[in-house]
Amino acid sequence: MKTRAPTVIVVDDDAGVRNAMRLLLRSVRLESAQFASAGDLLERFDPDQPGCLVLDIRMPGMSGLELQQQLNLKGAVIPVIFMTGHGDIPMAVEAMQHGAFDFLQKPFRDQDLLDRIQRAIAKDAELRSSLSEHTRIRQHLETLTPRESEVLVLLTQGKQNKSIAQELGVSPRTVEIHRARVMEKMGAQSIAELVHMMMGQKGRTPAAN
Repeated sequence: MKTRAPTVIVVDDDAGVRNAMRLLLRSVRLESAQFASAGDLLERFDPDQPGCLVLDIRMPGMSGLELQQQLNLKGAVIPVIFMTGHGDIPMAVEAMQHGAFDFLQKPFRDQDLLDRIQRAIAKDAELRSSLSEHTRIRQHLETLTPRESEVLVLLTQGKQNKSIAQELGVSPRTVEIHRARVMEKMGAQSIAELVHMMMGQKGRTPAAN
């Protein structure tokens, strides 16, 4: 699957700001999309589009802060950078408490904004990679039989085949077969890799069907 290029999504009711941002981002070869209102973005928001959001915190209608909260409700992971005017610091602090990536107080230097955008794009890539790996592991877990799931749990607890066989009331040879299938289905090369995968599931263990 072709990786989508990151896009900087700018939401500001000032057309002059949107145009200036478009030219600035084009000068450093960054894709961008501009929206005049929070509502316009919500109608066309694509959660699978990597990149970051640059929002004016004060806009007519839905504010940038309200837009952030709506995106949170949709489970959006894209990092948000707020542009704030004088006196908006309390709102910016609230935005950070709701998961905003960063904020810049106007007026700001172009390079300061670009630096934050680059960091936000890198953070977005990291988040999406982590979520993709989490999904991949969960899908592998769902292919295990109930017995294979039991063997996986015991393996990641550091138990040896003989101990697992005694606990499950089966032969060591049966455990070896289940172990091989678990390793194959999970795409793991070692027990250490299995342990790492399970730690990435935040403590959740595969449930028997």
